Amino acid sequence: MRAVQLTQVGKPLQEAEIDVPEIGASDVVVRVAACGICHSDEHYRAGISRIDRLPVTLGHEIAGWIEKAGADIKHVTRGDRVCVHYLAHCGSCEFCVRGLEQFCRSGQMIGKHLDGGYAEFIKVPGRNVFALPDQIPFEIGAIMMCSSATALHALNKARLKSGESIAIFGFGGLGFSALQLARAFECDRIFVVEINPTKLASIETLGAVPIDANKGNPLEQITDATNGKGVDVSLELIGSSKTMRQAVQCLGALGRAALVGLTAESMSIFPYTELINKEVEIIGVSDHLAAELPTLIELARSGKLHFPPDALRFVGLNGEQINAALDAFQDSIDHVRTVIKVGF
Repeated sequence: MRAVQLTQVGKPLQEAEIDVPEIGASDVVVRVAACGICHSDEHYRAGISRIDRLPVTLGHEIAGWIEKAGADIKHVTRGDRVCVHYLAHCGSCEFCVRGLEQFCRSGQMIGKHLDGGYAEFIKVPGRNVFALPDQIPFEIGAIMMCSSATALHALNKARLKSGESIAIFGFGGLGFSALQLARAFECDRIFVVEINPTKLASIETLGAVPIDANKGNPLEQITDATNGKGVDVSLELIGSSKTMRQAVQCLGALGRAALVGLTAESMSIFPYTELINKEVEIIGVSDHLAAELPTLIELARSGKLHFPPDALRFVGLNGEQINAALDAFQDSIDHVRTVIKVGF
């Protein structure tokens, strides 16, 4: 089968011909229809996030059809439409039995530790595939499995409630999903901090308040817009110590800052004035949970979470096109996600 693989850190991905994977009794083979290109994939290529095994097929935002199912698999059969939860886990350690598989003692991420979806077929544990309703296109089913799922997990961790206000820092795939999910949570005012003019314009059309960081300190803009109160919840999705600090500073009393973006930078906080005096919380967010995916899938099926055509770009299973899409992450891209169209 065809695949596009990372063969050397810091170098372009390479096209390869590899064997279709064999499966065990508890595995399935998915014929890939679509695979999203995530910013994390660029981190792997660049060596920002360590990769221990090469070559490896990247791609963790995957949707497609069941091609083959192991003997123990009963919930799906050949031809079923599915999307893939990217955290392969044991199911029996102290974290897995609590539904916290992102901390599984032997957990592996598909598209990093295990071969991913930049290929025609992929082998995954059967427990990792979820039925994808006909109403959800494959490209949406794929990108939901990372950006939307992680945004939902962040909102759950932050305990966002109906009527509360929220500030979202960054409007890529995660921010685009977080805005819509906040509306589904019946949030009150939604502020979104961005620098890209095209994205700032679309934020307003989606019913949120755009905060243009090019025009001044976002903290001051949010403080002014809330009459000094601050917001109840903030999500930091960029991965910058500067915006992480702003996400904490913009909180009102009893506020919760959920930090999702990745950075190697340190962040300074004044404990008394910025934390203790307001009893605010800083919450780390890692990946998402399989238990959250049925809710996410239903939100997409019902139309509360959607990605209009102009929010996406498409490429083929082609090394040159995929490398160009990864290169584009170095700038502020106008669209939400690039998707590899493999089998549809």
